[in-house]
Amino acid sequence: MDRILAIGYGNPGRLDDGLGPALAEILEHRAVPGVTVEAAYQLSVEDAAAIAEHDAVVFLDASVAGPEPFYFTRVEPGDGVELGFTTHSVEPAALLALARDLFASTAEGFVLGVRGYEFNDFGEDISQRAASNLAAAAQFITTALESRSLGESADRAAALGEGAPWQTAST
Repeated sequence: MDRILAIGYGNPGRLDDGLGPALAEILEHRAVPGVTVEAAYQLSVEDAAAIAEHDAVVFLDASVAGPEPFYFTRVEPGDGVELGFTTHSVEPAALLALARDLFASTAEGFVLGVRGYEFNDFGEDISQRAASNLAAAAQFITTALESRSLGESADRAAALGEGAPWQTAST
């Protein structure tokens, strides 16, 4: 895994929905060699071309109801691209399928969902609890990116079970 793409997405103007772009900003400042970082309001079909230029992609997003402080899992390409009526927003599995089908990409996919709490108002602040989760997620993903251990980290998460909290001291 020499070339890794990290895409943080969400709306920073909707409180904790900005966790994905906030994590992307942290990663950008940490400048992990071989890691390209992008931030956007939402995923789009154009992201498939960028994914195809990398060995792996990590989708960084806010989680409305996931485990605390975050979850990390593999995402597989969809069976076929089903974008529906609109391409306003595209799911990670559909992007991986587009990258595979259009560009012969074999990039591995992962999702890092950071637990947020406040989404139903306007403002650019991240809640205090979500900021704590963001710090834990940033520590985790930086270590996984530096050591190129994304697959092993996802396997460890799967072994913990759905909804199991991360023990950030050991990750």
